[in-house]
This record gives sequence, structure tokens and C-alpha cells, in this order.
Amino acid sequence: MMLINGEFKTVIDATDRGFQYGDGLFETIAVHNGIPVFFNQHLERLISGCQKLKIPSPDKQNLINEVRLLCSQVTGSAVLKIIVTRGSGGRGYKQPELISVSRVLTLNPYPIYPSSYYSNGINLCICQTQLGLNPCLAGIKHLNRLEQIMARAEWQDTDTQEGLLKNCNGYIIEGTMSNLFFVKNGQLYTSILNQSGVSGIIRGLVINIAMKNDLPITEKNIDEDELLNADEIFVCNSIIGIWPVKRLNNRQFKVGEISKKIQSWLQALQDENCSILF
Repeated sequence: MMLINGEFKTVIDATDRGFQYGDGLFETIAVHNGIPVFFNQHLERLISGCQKLKIPSPDKQNLINEVRLLCSQVTGSAVLKIIVTRGSGGRGYKQPELISVSRVLTLNPYPIYPSSYYSNGINLCICQTQLGLNPCLAGIKHLNRLEQIMARAEWQDTDTQEGLLKNCNGYIIEGTMSNLFFVKNGQLYTSILNQSGVSGIIRGLVINIAMKNDLPITEKNIDEDELLNADEIFVCNSIIGIWPVKRLNNRQFKVGEISKKIQSWLQALQDENCSILF
């Protein structure tokens, strides 16, 4: 199911700058029983991203109404994707003088993952593809995702669930679809995203949860040796929630108590969010 600028259709103008140049942003949101989970946080990030890219923010109420319309069709779970582009603007990189943003909302089936990913953990690899350095775009969930696509193409085996990307300075930044955390000596660490990476909604919530529960949390540059010597590792995003890690390269890890606590705290927060009528 798809809405384009408020209309049920599946065709967008081929001159749209999102198609031509990747000139836009997107949000991927879990929907449970008609409720888009952590929608306010996603909406805030979308608006913030528009401001950083100097794309006029879509009318907030129109967007909310369209999300309500789509989510009202959901029984059970689904994935809502919101794409905002700078709209159509002819040939060339120069922005049109009059910008009319495009809004594309889609509903897709919710992926089904084995319960063991949450209880026993997943296997990670480290990708050869590197993330570029760009402080202007760091943190933003923009439409240019070729680095992640290239990295995800590096493995086809079903025994590996996610791959980690380093940036050009050799620091591990994130997964192809997730943010990264690790635990060492009772303290939580995550990659600093001032030059590369996507600042995920769940990443932000985990940081807030840790601070609220007096769990020390530090954002820093992470190298491979440091990660391999961690006590616990987990990855997260808005659809998978939190997946602990049981293996990275040839190193085995246990699903630790801190990872389990954060899983529990996040689930409680999600349940609370889903109890609010949207």
C-alpha cells in the first residue's frame, strides 16, 4: 500500500530529485496494531533532517493524517516507510527556486526473525566497504545508501545476520542496517557519529534509557581490537529492536546481563508507547 502526496498510487514523477539525486530522507517505522512505534521521535528526526538538508518540512498535520490513514489498515504488525524528497526540479544540482516537496508513504509486511536472534544472539562480520567522512551529512538518514548496499552485498550466507562498517579512518561506526553498542567492565559504549553513520531512533532511546538507569554511557571512536575485547555487544534499529551478538569474526560472546536489561527496558518503553492512541 502506498500514498504519494496524499494519493493512493504507485508512480512518482521521473524528474523527482529523490530519484534523480537521492535528494531526500526517509524514516522506517514499526507499526503494531495500528500504532506507529516511537512516531514522535521519528517525526522529530525527519523534520530535523529536512532542516539540515534545507528541504522544506512537509506539512506536519498532513503527514500525520496520511500516517493515520495508512496505519488504520494495519492489523498485527507492518513496516511504515516515510520518504520526503525535494520534489521535481529539472536537470542539474541547483535547487529549484520554488520547492514542492514529495511525500511517499508505504506499508510493507513486518519481517519475521527467529526468536533466537533476541535470546541467543546473532553472528556479525566486519565488511570491507568503508563509510566516507562527511560531517555535514553525518547522522542524517538521507536517501544515499550506496555504502550500505555495497556492504550488504559482501555476504550471502544465512549464518551471518549483520555486517559492521568502518569509516575511512578505520573506526567501526555501525552495521549495514543498525547501530552498535558494546559493554566493557559494566560501562556501555557506542560509536560517535560526528563524521559518519546514521543516528538511529533506537540508538537515541538506548542512550536515554542508560542515563535514566544510571548506566554509564560513552560515545567514542571504536577500533576493531577494542570491540573484540568487549564483554557484550549488541546492535539495534527500529524494526529489529535489540539483537545481542554471539560471534564477531571468530570471537564468541555471551548474551550478558546488561544487554538483557536494556532489551527489557526498551520493550517496556515500546509497550508504553503502543498504549497511546495515535
